[in-house]
Amino acid sequence: MSADFYRALARRASRRYRDRFARHFAFGKLTRDPVFRHLLESGIVPPAARLVDLGCGQGVLGALFAACGEEAAAWPAAWPPAPVPRSLHGIDLAQRDIERARDAGGPGMRFDRDDIRTAPFRTADAFVLLDVLHYLDQEGQDRVLDRVRESVAPGGAIVLRVADASPTLRFRITTAADRLASRIRGLPPGPFHCRPLAAWRAELEKRALAVEARAMSAGTPFANTLLVARASA
Repeated sequence: MSADFYRALARRASRRYRDRFARHFAFGKLTRDPVFRHLLESGIVPPAARLVDLGCGQGVLGALFAACGEEAAAWPAAWPPAPVPRSLHGIDLAQRDIERARDAGGPGMRFDRDDIRTAPFRTADAFVLLDVLHYLDQEGQDRVLDRVRESVAPGGAIVLRVADASPTLRFRITTAADRLASRIRGLPPGPFHCRPLAAWRAELEKRALAVEARAMSAGTPFANTLLVARASA
């Protein structure tokens, strides 16, 4: 993917926010966090998908997909099709972030302040959970995974980014960054409930999902891995 095109796309997405802080945060997140560009380059999220973004924060993913829709006519032919969702339902506990997400979202996007352990959501082709489950205790994590597994459509994907809870400096840096991010968002800075990568993988596989792990820390000091778990067709 062309670095210039992606950067222009990130700028278009960030300009959807009227709030200055949210605008700068979105642009920094989109250009420094490798997961967003990877979602476009990999084709994990197909076009016209029904998408649920759990722990959506201020809706950066929705803003990015809205920008993709605006650039669909100029989309490079060598890339996977532009991931313009048929619908996107974002859920987060932070009211201020939900208001920002609503401000920046595109057509067919809905953002609700709710608890992902109990919030209603419909069948979807893809569920995205980026850096969210470690805020829940193990019982809460299991409940969310069960509910998502029940709701993902046949052949659909659950896209989960987690920190590998291994005894490494990268993991310690990751948890320190999470505490800082929590304070910035006005949330309690922990405790966090992390698991080793093998344990996360086992939790998905025991729910009859085919799991692929992809390193997702390029250009960062973090211990992040993207797990793409697919339901059988």
